[in-house]
Amino acid sequence: MTQTVLVAGALGIVGRAVMAEGLAQGWTMIGLSRRAPPPGTPGRHICVDLADPASCRDRLRDLSGVTHLVYAALYEKPELGQGWLEADQIATNRAMFANLLDAVAGENSGLRHITLLQGEKAYGVHLGQSPVPARESAPRHIHPNFYCAQEDLLRARRRTAAWRFTILRPQVVLGFAPGSAMNMLAAIGAYAAISRALGLPLIYPGIGERITEATDVRLLARAIAWAGTASQAADESFNVTNGDVFVWQNLWPAIADAFGMAVGLPHPMPLATVMPPHGPVWEDIVRTHGLQPGTLADLVGSSWQFADFAFSRTHSTASLLSTIKIRQAGFGDCIDTETSLRRELAALQDQRILPR
Repeated sequence: MTQTVLVAGALGIVGRAVMAEGLAQGWTMIGLSRRAPPPGTPGRHICVDLADPASCRDRLRDLSGVTHLVYAALYEKPELGQGWLEADQIATNRAMFANLLDAVAGENSGLRHITLLQGEKAYGVHLGQSPVPARESAPRHIHPNFYCAQEDLLRARRRTAAWRFTILRPQVVLGFAPGSAMNMLAAIGAYAAISRALGLPLIYPGIGERITEATDVRLLARAIAWAGTASQAADESFNVTNGDVFVWQNLWPAIADAFGMAVGLPHPMPLATVMPPHGPVWEDIVRTHGLQPGTLADLVGSSWQFADFAFSRTHSTASLLSTIKIRQAGFGDCIDTETSLRRELAALQDQRILPR
């Protein structure tokens, strides 16, 4: 069936993978982003500021024939953890989603499906121990969350619309986009490369052992493609992860191997404090290895904070999502997380984003 897919946040971690998956499927892919895409980026792209309703109307008024909308756009504040609870962050994310729906849904009568991305914050993982495992049937937390604001808007619009929707909740997405606020691969890769350049072993910087999961971005893109056409996914929410569980310390040898390093003794440290001053070291690495130009801040963005949250939060012992529902609905893809991590790091080395 012919599909024209509009991807909001097309230059982000998820958006890039969705664009690639759709193009591989032979679909017409249209990406939306605030920034212009790099030269040679495949697919059609439109630059638009989703936070500006006038910009949305002006830039998207002639867009027609869209059958599927994937909403992977995100506004984060500089202080990630603090911003997750602040009213203006919630309002901005809701407004961005509303502005896009206002500009697109009414002008595309053939719109069949909308996919909305959430995450484990839907279960309160950022505040304390979430249920083990967290299930889609769990009641909402009382704390403010932009996921709820966007979902309420989506469900309200659905009552008078012909399209259906699916909400997907991944955890620690393993993929890449430069400067993303939650780019674990960029943080891990830069940390390893700088440690090696300083003559240090790869030291695990976290606190304790937390059983967790991750979601390979290509697997997530396939889940999004499945949700867009599967009747079982209509108006449903699904957790989606790789299918295995791990503790981060056990992945450290695989990361060290990717950079030809030894593993050192664990030592807790806040990467958001320790790593930014090593910008000059990263500049030397870029020159020495002929990497794509850019600063350490360009590469990692706020992801040092995200890595600290993943490695060192002390208010929980596990973050696990049940994926029984999505498997029973018909999507059963899985991948070993170590395999995913090795593959994604190797891809970044092949692209000269990280050194070999």
